Amino acid sequence: MAAITPETQTGLQKGTNWWGAFVIGLAGTILVTGIAPYAVQGMGATAIWAIGINTIFGLVLCLCLAELACMWPDRTGGIPSFAAASFEPLVGRTAAKHIGGLSGWSYWLGWFPVAPINMILTAAYLSSLFNIPQGGTIHLFGTYGAPVSTTVLLISFAGLLVIYVPCYLGVKLGAGFATVLGIASMVPLTVLVLLPLFKSGSFHWSNIAGFHAPAGVHANFTFIIAWMFPITWSVIAMEAAACYVGECRNGPRDAKIALTAEGIYGMLIYILTPLVFVGVLGAALTTSDPLTLYTDFTGAIFGHGSWIKWFIGLPLILALLLSVLNAIMGTGRSLYQASEDGMLPRWFGKVNRHGVPSRSMAFNVVASMVVVLFGSPVRIYIFSNAGYLFACAMSLAGYFVYRQMRPNVERPLRLPGFVRFLALGIFLFWTVVYFYGGWNAPNIVVAPNSGPYLFFLGLVVMAVYFPLYYWRKRSDLRRPAPVAVVEPELAQEEA
Repeated sequence: MAAITPETQTGLQKGTNWWGAFVIGLAGTILVTGIAPYAVQGMGATAIWAIGINTIFGLVLCLCLAELACMWPDRTGGIPSFAAASFEPLVGRTAAKHIGGLSGWSYWLGWFPVAPINMILTAAYLSSLFNIPQGGTIHLFGTYGAPVSTTVLLISFAGLLVIYVPCYLGVKLGAGFATVLGIASMVPLTVLVLLPLFKSGSFHWSNIAGFHAPAGVHANFTFIIAWMFPITWSVIAMEAAACYVGECRNGPRDAKIALTAEGIYGMLIYILTPLVFVGVLGAALTTSDPLTLYTDFTGAIFGHGSWIKWFIGLPLILALLLSVLNAIMGTGRSLYQASEDGMLPRWFGKVNRHGVPSRSMAFNVVASMVVVLFGSPVRIYIFSNAGYLFACAMSLAGYFVYRQMRPNVERPLRLPGFVRFLALGIFLFWTVVYFYGGWNAPNIVVAPNSGPYLFFLGLVVMAVYFPLYYWRKRSDLRRPAPVAVVEPELAQEEA
């Protein structure tokens, strides 16, 4: 039998622990920097409870994933990697594998656009901080997208290629890189939500009283559910830590610590951020640009000065780069696991000599470069969440199924029994948000009369899973059957 060399390795390295999963997973929490400004501008104080409710649901998701991850610690890729096993008691192995495969592809659609969104924002902040000329504009996707400058394109493409390097060189280096970015970004951003405590009178509860929407906005059921659709794309993303449990040296222990810590920290940051924005600045905000909003927020507390732009801008850039790192790494593992399960082409399952799925991650970089051409983060939110919310909702449904139908299976971590019904309730709520909110979100969140086409685009990308699965099955049929290896001693005896 041939020895397994680094080049022929088929599994991922166990190269990190709970801290590595936690700091890389911070990329999910960091997404607050992108969605909170849009939500607060569009919803006013209503955004506080809309974000808060879904963030609490995200904490429940993290805890449920921790239980599943402790049961199957060698599966990588996060949410979709547990779908097939959790649904098998209800629908059988074949159907469960398709649920897992579609969830994996949908999760990829949900997470990889984090990279182009955050590179667009990073490029805009770098241009603002260093006064870089914008050059001409490109408007490739018509009504689906927005004009994007050539400067933003060049910075985004270069940034994606640079971030790919630590991703390619292994999870240990990726975790170290994420630790530096995570500390450098999250410490200042955490301090920001506590700033009103340092200056009495800067926070006004009257801005929050009644959780009112901006003037002239009627916050009816359709308005709230439509906004909740893109909000869920961001505020439940703390689950990203689950993507790396399969590479932790002590899976059950590390999964429990990483996902619990990620869920609690993410919940606090997501609830406090819109709360302090509205409390300090009021509900009538004139911008959804994160850099401008954070700068105005800090200036309202300490007074305006040139230093504030740098104090806010640099941590924001580091935070965005960490999310880019996770978007490339995390969904690469989801594609890898779906390939290992026989649901996506073998090409995605290639592992390089550093023990990471290099081809899947390279695929993410190329796809991200294409999506950068959409030019508008809020447009990308809509079509991307067609995949992400589907995968998240199905994971909670799967948790309910497995906990209900396999209650006596040994679990290193066992949540209270009522949690399965809580997971089922959240699944049903997110189903309404998915279909009704996804249909109405483009008209309310993006622009009036824009139609549900961005949501449909996401559904079309999800449907690509089926020809990819067919490709895998066809390639498996063409592969030669494995040849049995006969030991020399046994061959002599038979002769």
